Parts: sequence; structure tokens; C-alpha cells
Amino acid sequence: MELDDIETIAVLGAGNMGHGIAEVAALAGYEVSMRDIEADVVESGYEDIEWSLEKLADSGQLSQEEADAAAERVTPLVDMSEAVSDADFVIEAVPERMDIKREVYADLEAHLPEEAIIASNTSSLSITDLSEATERPEQFCGMHFFNPAVRMPLVEVITGAHTTEETLDTAEALAEDIEKTPVRVRKDSPGFIVNRVLVPLLNEAAWIVETDAATIAEIDSTTKFGMGLPMGAFELADQVGNDVTLDVLEYLNETLGEAYEPCPLLERTVENGQLGKKSGEGFYDYDEDGVSIPTDEGSEEIEHRLLAVMANEVAKLVGEDIAPANDVDQAVLLGAGFPEGPAKMADEAGLDTLRETLEELQEETGALRYEPAEYLEERAGEHGFHDRDGEDSDGGSQPSFETIRVEYPGDRVGTIELDRPQRMNTVNPTMLDELETAIERLDGDEEIRCILLRGAGDRAFSAGADVQGMAASASPIDGIDLSRTGQETFGRIETCRTPVVAAIDGYCLGGGMELATCADLRIATERSAFGQPEVNLGLLPGWGGTQRLQHVVGAGRAREILLTGERYGAKEIAEFGFVNRVVENDDLAERAHELATDLASGPPIAQGFIKRAMVRGREDTDAGLEIESQAFGHLMHTEDLMEGIDAFASDRDPEFEGK
Repeated sequence: MELDDIETIAVLGAGNMGHGIAEVAALAGYEVSMRDIEADVVESGYEDIEWSLEKLADSGQLSQEEADAAAERVTPLVDMSEAVSDADFVIEAVPERMDIKREVYADLEAHLPEEAIIASNTSSLSITDLSEATERPEQFCGMHFFNPAVRMPLVEVITGAHTTEETLDTAEALAEDIEKTPVRVRKDSPGFIVNRVLVPLLNEAAWIVETDAATIAEIDSTTKFGMGLPMGAFELADQVGNDVTLDVLEYLNETLGEAYEPCPLLERTVENGQLGKKSGEGFYDYDEDGVSIPTDEGSEEIEHRLLAVMANEVAKLVGEDIAPANDVDQAVLLGAGFPEGPAKMADEAGLDTLRETLEELQEETGALRYEPAEYLEERAGEHGFHDRDGEDSDGGSQPSFETIRVEYPGDRVGTIELDRPQRMNTVNPTMLDELETAIERLDGDEEIRCILLRGAGDRAFSAGADVQGMAASASPIDGIDLSRTGQETFGRIETCRTPVVAAIDGYCLGGGMELATCADLRIATERSAFGQPEVNLGLLPGWGGTQRLQHVVGAGRAREILLTGERYGAKEIAEFGFVNRVVENDDLAERAHELATDLASGPPIAQGFIKRAMVRGREDTDAGLEIESQAFGHLMHTEDLMEGIDAFASDRDPEFEGK
């Protein structure tokens, strides 16, 4: 079965995950049968879908008509035959117990068409074992969504021992079609990727407290404000559910051995009914004022210990061919909201140092969880999980980038691609530094006549600044420095001699729109969305948006965009004058390169003077006019002018050489 064959999706289970998956599929245009064993459960799940769709409509992310249409595509059912007899694809999201899932599969197989695919939303159970409880193990795989399914972009697509490549390809294509990012788990291994990294990390945090090496406050201060994780470790454990974490640990311990022994602190917490936020109490008391984490009680020792344990799990995943380092990074970024991937975080800390930390802890405690993985030992002697050396096509050295890619597609065009698709290409301090390096490199290359800016993937040019990652450790002084750095970096794009084209597909919001504002021309797909939503967060644009935007769309339109924080479609923002061309979604790459090539064929000296005069004249009209007159006189004596005149007279295209 291929994606084109899928019209109807059956979701088994109407709980939090089940109704979330059903909503996502309905939003993508699929007919959805949502089935549970009790009528009140399935009706409650359907009401949750209606509530969620209304919220999306109220916030402007959907029209009311789109929300109503999605709700109509979901049919709540109890009868299994009615739910699955016409299904092309089944996503099972029943409780995480092997016996329950097997019982459901037996009932399912009695009614499901033989060509249909079954995917389990299990978060840790063996896909191979589950598949063998069906009559179609080759057409069975894992599709692990993350909660809440409507918002979380990741889907782990997991192979079983019997799963065919065709089944996996179809599951990945479906994930992409419902606007999720699939990451392939190449071997059926407990915990898959995200839980295999995250759960041992939470367990180690508990062990640190259990052995009186640090307090909960010190650990959460370290993880949230030192490591930049979206939550403190214990705050996150409460959010996930301490019983869920313990269940996964017990399964890892049972299947992978003593290295995953649950910490007694976690066991006692669950035994006492302190399950986390859902029960009102976990490591924190949610009947009080909520979670309060000190910003200044972290330590490098705690950070190093947690990073060492995390790096060891990454080494096991990569070394055992469960997933390559890039996929591990992408999965944890998308599924756990880390500021950077765990493999990159480990590389930055230094694998040699982290290995030594593990060896010291193992010698001190004798615990198997600290035994360095073989692959960690191997990579510690290399460059880390990621090789960081780069070479030009001619063999010379070039800067190594983490958040962008620089390409030379030909026609005198240099391309800078924002390369954080898993984070919607949001801009962080590393990207600012790398953008500055790339602009200097391309603008100084005489062979490059135009720079093309674009975002990786088709979801976003850039959804803005990585506010969550940057705000965790930012003081007011840090914020001022960050603003100035962004202003200067974006200013280099605006003032470089080379024309710059922004090719926009998907979200162009906040800092992403500020970046696009600095381009000379902007071309966008019909599905793109624009806005400066900073005011909705209690912020203002900090990378030049309050100044530059008004010179593109006028002061009145700029005030409307900045003060309301509203989103605008591509055609509407084109009417404002922000976008020069709107093209069909599939035509952007070709049309953007054509535009960049046209600019690259122009006279570079004249283009550079035009840019300089316009930017300077924005501040001081007389100064701009003076640059204009001086440039006019200079250009009268260039070879480019003579070439332009001769080409015009000969009715041919000029070949400007910048002389």
C-alpha cells in the first residue's frame, strides 16, 4: 500500500493520544474512525477534538469552516467492525500493556481489509512482539506520536523484525502528509530514540538526589538554566508522569539489563501516588503556587554528570545502528524540546571528558549504568559523534556550520539555507554567528553575484527567534547584547554589496520576518504566513524590525503589523508591499533561482552603489543623494557601462564583469 491508496484512517483508542492523532489526521483531510470500548470514552474524546478545533479557530490558526470540516471527518464509534472494515491504515493507541494490545489486534484482524497497514503508537514496547500478535507482521510498524499530538511535530517510525520497507515508506509518507516530521528507528529497540535518551536522564537525576549529591532545586536549576532544557529534570518528570517514566524504566531494565535499574526515589514517589502534575503532586506540589526553580543554583558538576549519561545513551543508539547521530538529534529536538541535539551537546562538552566522568562514577559506585559504551570509546578518539571538518570543492578549508548550509548551485548564485528544520529554522545565537560568517564569505567572493536565502524543509523559512532556548539563561544585559548582535548580523545582509533574495516557504515570523526584511527582494509561496508576533509574548522585535519594516511597507502598515501581532497570508502581505512575488507552492525553488540568476547577471558595481545609496539615504536623504551623484560619475567610466550600451545597441544580453 502507498500513500495515494489511503483515504480512511482508523484510530483505536480515544484517550489523550488517540483523540489527538484522530484530530491531526482529520485536519490533513482524511476520513477518521475513532474507536474505543466505551461510548462515554469515545464521546469524551470527540468533545476534546471539538474543543481543540475551536481553540485553533479562535486563535486564527484555522478558519471556522476548516475547523467544522475537520470535526465532521471524525466519526466516534464503539463497534470494531464499523470502525475498521473500510480502513486503509490503522493507528492503535490503547494502553501500554502487551496483553491489552494483543486482545485488540485479535478483534481488529477479524474485520480489517487484508491490504491495510497497522501502526502502534506504543512508546516503548517491542514492535516485533506486537506484530507477531497479528496476521500481517510485514504490514506492521510503530508510529510513536508525542503528546499533545496536535502540537508536537515528531513521529518516530519504528521497524519490527518483519516490517517491509514499503510499510515503513508509507508510514513516513503519511506522517509527512499530516504535517509531522518522521524519524526512522532502524532497529526494534526498547525506548526507541527519545525515551531511550530522556528516561535514563531523568533516572540519573533521581539517583543524584537519592545519593545526596545534590538537591532537586540544584538539578532543576542546572538542567533548565544551565543546559537550557525546556524544563527542569524533575519538572519534566512530573509533566510526563512519574508512573510513565517508571514503567519505561522497568521495561528497559527487564529487556536491556541492570544499567536501567530504576532509582528508589522514583519508585517511592510512584508508590506514594505522587504521579506528577496529573495527580496534583509529584516532585513538586501543584496545589500550591506551582513550580519555582531557582536560576542560580546549578553546577557544572551536575551538568557534566547528566551529559555523560546522555552521551552514553546516544553512543548505544548510534553504535547499535538504531539511529545515526543526526536522527537522534532531530528526534530529541522535536520530541523533547532540547535547545540542541544530545549528540551535539555531547560533542561540545567533549566526549573524552564525558567518558572520563563515566569512568570515575563507575569506579566510585560500581553501577553498570556508568559503564562507557564501546561506541563512546571509539568516538571519543575522533571528532565526536559529528565530524566537524569541512572542505571546499577545490580541497580548501571552509567554515563548519551547525545551523546553516552554504551552497554554490551555479549561475553566480550563493545560497544560505537556514538548517534547523526540526526547530522551524528558528534563529539562535549560533545561527547569528554563522550567518555573519557566511555573508562575509559570499559577499567577499568575486564569483558570487547574488545571495539566495531560504529555509530547510517546507514548513518554515524561519518561525522566529528561538525564544525558549535563549530566554532560559538571559539576563537584561544578555538581552541587550543579543539584540545588538542580531541587529548587526542582519545589518550585514542589508548592506552587503551583493543583492540578496529571500525565498520564503511556510512560516516567516518574528525574527524570521526581520531577517527577510533585510533582503532586497522577497519571493514567497501561496501557503506562507507572515507576522511579527513578539508583542503577544510581551516583547518587541529586537533585530531591527521596528526600524526596517516601515521602510518596506510604510509606517502605517508597519505599526499595524508590529502592534497587533497578527498573521498575514502571502497575498495580503504582498499587497502591503513586503513580498515582491507570490508563486505556487511547488514552483518556489525554480522561480527563486531564476530571480537570483537574473540579479546575478546584472552589473555588480551599479547594484552595490544602488544598495548603498538607498540604505544611507534612509537615514539622511542628502547623504543618499550625494552617494547617488558620486556613484553616477564613477559608473560613467566603467567597462560595464560600455558593455551595457553595446549590448543594447546589438539587441543582446549584456555580460557584466564588474569592471
